[in-house]
Amino acid sequence: MYRKVEDYVEDWNASANGTLNVIKAITNDKLDQAIVEGHSTLGWLAWHLVGSVGFFGGLSGLKIEVPAHTEPVPTDVTEIVAAYEKVMASMENEIANLTDDSLTERVPAFGTEISRGKLLRTFIDHQTHHRGQMTVLLRQAGLAVPGVMGPTKEMQ
Repeated sequence: MYRKVEDYVEDWNASANGTLNVIKAITNDKLDQAIVEGHSTLGWLAWHLVGSVGFFGGLSGLKIEVPAHTEPVPTDVTEIVAAYEKVMASMENEIANLTDDSLTERVPAFGTEISRGKLLRTFIDHQTHHRGQMTVLLRQAGLAVPGVMGPTKEMQ
């Protein structure tokens, strides 16, 4: 749970930049890569992470403009990268409106009320979870995995 805006900003920036690097590692011909048929693809996961900024931001009281959830996954990864960069900038602008006190305020989410700081922590955890799935799919697809939390095998 976050109690200081500066702590959230530091974690968000690291998490978002890591996610952006993972999205940039995808190639158009591998957007449909899934662990097995019928499971989430690299493209779907990347597009989901674009939308999740708006979802979690909205629950947190932040105004983040994202593509409609009904929009199909783009077939060009540069569109996903551009959309993620746009929501990153929007999140940065909205975070500027938060105060340390606002992080302890309770907000409705997932059928209960939790502190805004806890919800923002859950958001980063959600992003990390899907980014981890994506790194497995990148490797399965034969693509290089960027270092996010440290060096990868490809970097050794």
